[in-house]
Amino acid sequence: QVQLVESGGGSVLTGGSLRLSCVVSGYTNERNCMGWFRQAPGKEREGVAAVYSSGGSTYYAYYPDSVKGRFSISRDRAKKTLYLQMNSLKPEDTAMYYCAAAGRIGCGSWYDRTEYTYWGQGTQVTVSS
Repeated sequence: QVQLVESGGGSVLTGGSLRLSCVVSGYTNERNCMGWFRQAPGKEREGVAAVYSSGGSTYYAYYPDSVKGRFSISRDRAKKTLYLQMNSLKPEDTAMYYCAAAGRIGCGSWYDRTEYTYWGQGTQVTVSS
């Protein structure tokens, strides 16, 4: 059974940093896409990062323009953990953040929530000015 458990959320001031973690169990195919999504009150859930490996040590990461250069996604194979490093945080980054895992190889439509089969319970990130 696949389980995704997020942690690392919290409250920070504008310009601060947080690192989210997602411990993965029951899911070991690194060629499948894994991503981070967020959802603010009254808004659609949106993808903020995704990553997959084509094999070996090469990883491919994807970001929307809104977070590019500020957020960084990574995977630790040994720890079975997905990370999201978030720097230069802004109030508009405030949301519940979810870890997600796809049921197929690649990140073709990484931003589409319907591509993901498994979801964590979420961790809250609040950025105040």
